[in-house]
Amino acid sequence: MVARIRGASAGGTVSAQANLQTDLNLSSLDRVELLGAIEDRYQIDVNETHFTSAATVRDLERLVRESSSERSEFIFPRWAQRWPVTWIRTLIYHLLTWPATHLLAHPRVFGRENLRGVKGPVLVISNHVIYLDVGFVLAALPLRLRHRLAVAMGGERLAEMRRPPFTVNVHGKPREWFFPRRWLHRMNYFLVVALFNVFPLPKRSGFRESFRFAGDLADRGWSVLVFPEGDLTPDGKLQPFRAGIGLLAKNLKLPVVPMRIDGAYQIASTQPIQSPRPHPRIHRQARGIPAASVPQEIARDLEQRVAALGMSSNEI
Repeated sequence: MVARIRGASAGGTVSAQANLQTDLNLSSLDRVELLGAIEDRYQIDVNETHFTSAATVRDLERLVRESSSERSEFIFPRWAQRWPVTWIRTLIYHLLTWPATHLLAHPRVFGRENLRGVKGPVLVISNHVIYLDVGFVLAALPLRLRHRLAVAMGGERLAEMRRPPFTVNVHGKPREWFFPRRWLHRMNYFLVVALFNVFPLPKRSGFRESFRFAGDLADRGWSVLVFPEGDLTPDGKLQPFRAGIGLLAKNLKLPVVPMRIDGAYQIASTQPIQSPRPHPRIHRQARGIPAASVPQEIARDLEQRVAALGMSSNEI
């Protein structure tokens, strides 16, 4: 498989000690193609984080042996971008979501002028502070982008909401989930998907399908919102961006709109809410990403752009 991806003879041999980058010259896109070939050939789910860290062919062999034979199945809801769901979502936003966001936090938006002339679709990235962050981002975006936005959400969490487990562990002991609670979780799944147009972005494996779906969304004129930290911040500070955002940005080739939410951590913590109130900050449209940049470099560049928001005088 490695030889075929490199364009060499399919019958060629590759040393187990061969380094994937220095010896085999596999680009990031080559590695994605190799990952798909391995999963299809052996019918397994490979942890993409471990795959990214694999340095040699022997590391890949070890990863294949340790990978689960159970394939993950994530549902990508296209119905959430169709009528009448889009109309219902717009109506609910203006009647409930927008008033609730301003009532709870009264967010102040800086840098609206930086999005003048940006029609979309775009890739919006933001730090992740609390579960209200999607509401903050929607309130900060202009109307032309707000109602054509799809939100990436943890695929594992969405899958559990769609198919709740029959039992869960509580303090190390299994506890049965009865039908009403499982039904409520399923209802929450459909409400979240319908009202916020979310789609799964797994943390462990299967994110290539998410990337393809994001590309399809962009082709149909939808912007995409991703929280590159992957999880809520534990202390209110910006966490390192996952390398996947670099690969997604490289593949989508969309203008990137970095955003930073300041002050919202007080809402989720035990600290009293003080002035200034939580407010999203919008940065100017990102410059083009060099084609030669590797995903890790793109992720670090985007992380630095988000971290730098609000430092210039015209954004304070």
